[in-house]
Amino acid sequence: MRLRARNEEAGFGLIELLMSMTILNVGILALIAAFQSGAFALQRASKLSTASAIADIQMERYRGYKYCGILFSAADVAAVDSTYTGDTAAYTGTPLTPSNDPKCTSATPPADSKPSLTITGPDSKRYRVDVYIAEDSVTAARPLKRVTVVVRDGRTPTKVWARVASTFDESTGV
Repeated sequence: MRLRARNEEAGFGLIELLMSMTILNVGILALIAAFQSGAFALQRASKLSTASAIADIQMERYRGYKYCGILFSAADVAAVDSTYTGDTAAYTGTPLTPSNDPKCTSATPPADSKPSLTITGPDSKRYRVDVYIAEDSVTAARPLKRVTVVVRDGRTPTKVWARVASTFDESTGV
């Protein structure tokens, strides 16, 4: 008795179809993951660029002030919270007010010079803007004021989106 090799291929088409569908699903899921990563990257880039623009606008506001206008009112400084004071990179412990700025004791801070405020950006998201003003100097004879603007996430203030710093000297007017 001879054994014959079976030449029937019944059922192999179904297995091939199942394998091709599995491979296609893996490819589609990889594409979806790539699109999701791209969407997160675009969202982050959008927040970073908006926060940078807000920081630049805020810094330009201080560039428009005279030297003695670059300070806060004592009442505004008293109202700062632990997020503001916890930023060790910018907070020196003594924000400049008319009472502790020897050159500008009779100055009145501009109405829009606040240590902390919340802004809604052009992307309709909320950002917290913290401004730090501290004394600085290159030499003892030439005092400077260092202004640091920190833009944080409006919902999670510990997340910093942008940080800009600039120094101002008396040549900006007394």
